[in-house]
Amino acid sequence: MTTFRKIVFRNNYYYHIYNRSIEKKPIFNNLREYSRAVLALQFYRFSDLPTKLSKFLVLNQDVQLNYLKKFNTNINKLVDILAYGIMPNHFHFILEQKQEGGIARFISNFENSYTKYYNTKEDRVGPIFQGLFKSVYVESDEQLVHLSRYIHLNPVSSSLIKPEELENYPWSSFPEYLNLSKTNICNTQPVLSLFSSVNKYRNFVYDQIAYAKELEKIKHLIME
Repeated sequence: MTTFRKIVFRNNYYYHIYNRSIEKKPIFNNLREYSRAVLALQFYRFSDLPTKLSKFLVLNQDVQLNYLKKFNTNINKLVDILAYGIMPNHFHFILEQKQEGGIARFISNFENSYTKYYNTKEDRVGPIFQGLFKSVYVESDEQLVHLSRYIHLNPVSSSLIKPEELENYPWSSFPEYLNLSKTNICNTQPVLSLFSSVNKYRNFVYDQIAYAKELEKIKHLIME
C-alpha cells in the first residue's frame, strides 16, 4: 500500500523531522560514524552541489573551505538547520525549508549518503532507516523552544550520558548554542532571539534536566 505524507512542507516554516533505524538497531556507534553523519548534515543542506560527500572529503582542506564559502548563501540552501540531535539509533532535526522540496531532498541526501557509507563499511545491503521520515509542523515560538530543549536533552533522557556531560555532547547542536563548538551548522537565531542571553537559554534547558526522563509534559508539542 502506498504511503502518503500528511504535511506539505512550505518555505520559511519550521518542522520537526525525525527517523529511526530499522529494528531500532544502533547505526551511529563510534566517533567515525557520528562524525560522518554530522558532515553529511553540514554538506547536504546546500543545493547545486558539484560533487558527492564521499568525493568532497578527499579534496584538500583549502578546496573544501572554498566550496563551503561558495555554498553558504540563502540562494544555495535547501534548508536551514535550527537544531539537531543524533543518537545511536535515531535523529531529530528542526528544519526551515528554504527551497521548494528542500526538506525532502535534504533528508533523502542525508539518509542515502549515510546508508551508502554504513553499508560499505559493514559489508551489507539494503536500507538502514525506517521508511518515510516523520515530520511535525512547528506552530509557535513556544513549541519551537520546547522542541529545541527536548532535542538537546535527548542524550540525557535516553540515559546515553550523564547530565553533567550534556554541554560536551558533540553530536547535538547544544554546544553550538552555547558557543562551545567550532562547528557552524545551525541557524540558532530563531531560538536564541526568544531569550535575553545565551545563558538564559542554557538555564531554560537545564531547568528541566531533573525531569529529562519524564518529558511527557511536552511530548504532545513535538511528536505526532
